[in-house]
Amino acid sequence: MTDLPDGLVLRSSHVSDMPASTLYQLAALRQAVFVVEQNCVYLDLDGRDLEAGSMQIWAEDSSGMIAATVRILQEEAGDPRGRSIGRVVTAPMWRGRGVAAVLLEAAIEQCAGHPIALHAQSHLVDWYARFGFTPSGAEYLEDGIPHTPMRLG
Repeated sequence: MTDLPDGLVLRSSHVSDMPASTLYQLAALRQAVFVVEQNCVYLDLDGRDLEAGSMQIWAEDSSGMIAATVRILQEEAGDPRGRSIGRVVTAPMWRGRGVAAVLLEAAIEQCAGHPIALHAQSHLVDWYARFGFTPSGAEYLEDGIPHTPMRLG
């Protein structure tokens, strides 16, 4: 497993078990990147973070500032064993330092024994392939950004 950069620690929790300030920072980071930076007007807080089987994994510094986060969901509608990984996001100042790779490895470990789906922004397909994901469908546009469905297991 890849190591986090010095000064960061890995955390995981369901949203109901985390401090409100942490949840606020996770949501703020997701909105700053997905809604503002990527110019996609959509409701990031979609209610799925509150589902019983959901899990947040994040890296934070000693002051509690969030460097990156990822969300795991149970996807029982399509496959009762299925899991999905999404909302993979890194704060601009932490990009290129391996933080997302550590979080993705932790998310894959958390999903051990379950098939995992994700919807990769297409320019990141090769990055996800490094972790064993393979394309599982045709590319499509979501909010004007090309995405590719991928699976592991």
